[in-house]
Amino acid sequence: MSNNSPQPKAAEERSARIAVTLFPLLILAGGLVAVLTPASFAGLGPLVNPLLGVIMFGMGLTLTPVDFALIGKRPIPVVIGVVAQFVIMPSIGWVVSMALGLPPALAAGVILVGCCPGGTASNVVSYLARGDVALSVAMTSVSTILAPVLTPLLTLWLAGQYMPVDAAAIGLSILQIVLIPVIVGLAVRYFLPRLVATLLPALPWISVGAITVVVIAVVSGSAGIIFSAGLLVLAAVILHNGLGYALGYGAARLFKLPVAARRTTAIEVGMQNSGLAAGLARTYLTPEAALPAAIFSVWHNVSGAALAAYWRRRDARAAAPAVAVQR
Repeated sequence: MSNNSPQPKAAEERSARIAVTLFPLLILAGGLVAVLTPASFAGLGPLVNPLLGVIMFGMGLTLTPVDFALIGKRPIPVVIGVVAQFVIMPSIGWVVSMALGLPPALAAGVILVGCCPGGTASNVVSYLARGDVALSVAMTSVSTILAPVLTPLLTLWLAGQYMPVDAAAIGLSILQIVLIPVIVGLAVRYFLPRLVATLLPALPWISVGAITVVVIAVVSGSAGIIFSAGLLVLAAVILHNGLGYALGYGAARLFKLPVAARRTTAIEVGMQNSGLAAGLARTYLTPEAALPAAIFSVWHNVSGAALAAYWRRRDARAAAPAVAVQR
């Protein structure tokens, strides 16, 4: 997400900060309308995967070779974060599903969320939390690159006990709607840097709009089960997300990473690409299986923003005595 010009970079960060703050409100509003009038959005289903491709293309546009250089310079924190991502979240998804006794479709959906790579909003939340933003970008990039292999295999292993999982088809879909759009975005950024620089401030809003439509499509297709099992799914999502933050931070602390890297690892592990999970669940599982991902899309942005605000306030309190002493 690097940018050589400070002014466009500031505009990009300001736009991203506003977008990630308003994101949950927009999705909540869209989800509420979808629950109340599901028939109005029945035709949105086929748009889910193309919209995910647009989101990942936008992610590719924000990346530069500098973002990948960190992987070679500081491989250990990146490896710790990515391993934690693909070990902790799938495991928590499985444990939470078992502990709450979720129905098969919902259990498979929760597990699928855990098996997906890190969410694109995690980079902005890391910035707001005063985490290591470069590390966040590297972790998101690496987990996204590994997703076509690890996500279907983990889903087959953990969710396959609940319902049939076509791992090969899921892997091919991730290639088509995640990896290829990211690579195309990288290429466009490389060959047309000035054009992309003017577009960067608008990219967070495009992603917000696309994810909102994805959530509306998923929620409208699962309106019935929301009234019967919505609170249970919400409990599963809150546990999944919260334990992801805690165990991600704990893993980074165990390996004695700096505080900024601990925060980033917590955020990267706890925040998932739930839009991808919703699209995959809707396509390869059932509409009900996509519901946990839709709720996760709202909740992890709310919790991520709250966690970032907490850490910023704690930093401010820690700095206050030092300022008082200097005076």
